[in-house]
Amino acid sequence: MTLQNKIDHIVIGADTLEQGMESLHKTLGVTLPKASKHDAMGTHNCVAPVGNESFIEILSIDPEAPTPNRARWFNMDNPEVQAQFKKQPMAYHWVVGTNDLDAVIANSPIEMGEIVTFTRGERSWRLNIPKDGSLAEAGLIPTFIEWSPGAHPSTNMSDLGLTLKTVILTHPDPEKLHHLLDALGVDHLATIEKGEQPSIAFQIQNQSGTQTL
Repeated sequence: MTLQNKIDHIVIGADTLEQGMESLHKTLGVTLPKASKHDAMGTHNCVAPVGNESFIEILSIDPEAPTPNRARWFNMDNPEVQAQFKKQPMAYHWVVGTNDLDAVIANSPIEMGEIVTFTRGERSWRLNIPKDGSLAEAGLIPTFIEWSPGAHPSTNMSDLGLTLKTVILTHPDPEKLHHLLDALGVDHLATIEKGEQPSIAFQIQNQSGTQTL
């Protein structure tokens, strides 16, 4: 089977959904609607499509949810990460859709964690999550997701006129990051730049032009 990897969604981390919604409204001029709760992870989100069967997600810990019996995804239990989100919502992580998650994990040059299955209604999806919830290379290595057969979830989301143009990954050793992403089959999905600290940014087009998150 030939791997078919594409950007599935981009993640904005926030202390609360309201904080994230307000921040994106200032930047993008739209209000992302609240969407789903992730009971197994103790998080909830807001979502909107950004073209090419992908979406943007505001993600935060759900204060009404019980503490999950395992580490939350995307390193969200990390006190330093939580402190960053309290200061301001931020471009945080990216998720790549694949048609063969087992092959991605089996052939990865780095530890990618275990495959966890989630269900909501008639749909299910599989995601790789390290047991401690950590993210490789400060979140610059994407998480991979494999959806059950059916239309991509973004096709049922309210279109707010947003289009993802570029995922920008900044790393002190761009060549190292390039080799890792190349081995995972996703180096073509992002722009890699050199910088003192690892960081991620998203360029999104709205009605006013291209905005950087």
